[in-house]
Amino acid sequence: MAKKVIKSAVPRRVTRAGALPSVSVPPPLNAPDARVLDRLWGTVLSRKNASPSESHSARLLARGTAKVAQKFGEEAVECLIEAVAGRRTPLIGESADVLYHLLVMWVDAGVRPEEVWAELARREGMSGIAEKASRPASGTRTSKIP
Repeated sequence: MAKKVIKSAVPRRVTRAGALPSVSVPPPLNAPDARVLDRLWGTVLSRKNASPSESHSARLLARGTAKVAQKFGEEAVECLIEAVAGRRTPLIGESADVLYHLLVMWVDAGVRPEEVWAELARREGMSGIAEKASRPASGTRTSKIP
């Protein structure tokens, strides 16, 4: 049986250089949606000043930025390992861990989800190649994949 696909509700941007045509996306699952991230961010934020003995989020935040970032990196690597191994169920669990630790890092840095959502909306419909080319040159070399 063929999967049913629906047209993306995202409007096509034809005036911006590097715009891509609209694509078909699979229908939504009968499950929670991305609003859970906003609620989780609120929970982590509310735990920022809680006792580290009572809250895992408070414990992470109390350890400082370097440890928060290190924990995010560890979770990201575990997610990558599951992806490369092709293990779908563990990948889902590790992905949830990555998102949680990303939100902890945002709270630590004072980043609000709507700031990230706005940046994603700004990039929406733009080719990743065109978006990257539009960034100002930093003048520093990185080891990022081009």
